[in-house]
Amino acid sequence: MLGYAFCGSFCTHSLALAELRNLREANFDVLPIMSETVYSTDTRFGKAADLRREVETICDRPIVHTIVDAEPLGPRVPMDALIVCPCTGNTLAKIANGITDTAVCMAVKAHLRCDKPLVLSLASNDALSANLKNIATLLSRKQVYFVPMRQDDPVSKPHSLVADFSLLSKTLQAAFEGRQYRRLFL
Repeated sequence: MLGYAFCGSFCTHSLALAELRNLREANFDVLPIMSETVYSTDTRFGKAADLRREVETICDRPIVHTIVDAEPLGPRVPMDALIVCPCTGNTLAKIANGITDTAVCMAVKAHLRCDKPLVLSLASNDALSANLKNIATLLSRKQVYFVPMRQDDPVSKPHSLVADFSLLSKTLQAAFEGRQYRRLFL
């Protein structure tokens, strides 16, 4: 079973949903996880209830969305890999610093205790500034892999990076083999 966690970066949720569908079509059993914010926040990109319904329909199971429900993941509810897609800069920083104050961060902490792959699909406006040190910290961690990323708008958003979501499945396969897929930056 795979874990598939959604964080903010609401503008990339349609891309994350497409990759979730691809994983299910490839016959992966997927446990959906959402940050409390994603689970409950309506945005200009869509209503939370619509996103929840779509994710639960794709995965055919309820969403883990509280710290209490995420805590057993890992040792008691093992996953072959955990994907955070999209992973915001805020969540990246919390993971790098061991902060577990959201369902997604607790799921990551619990999962990493089992030495299984964690795949991060970053979407952050501060990845090349405040969060660059957190990327470096996580690159040095065992079992942490990044979906290759690029600057999405180097002129208007010079510190922003977004993963190439279409490379998620290939990154996951490489992670299962214990290696980072391709180069980190496209």
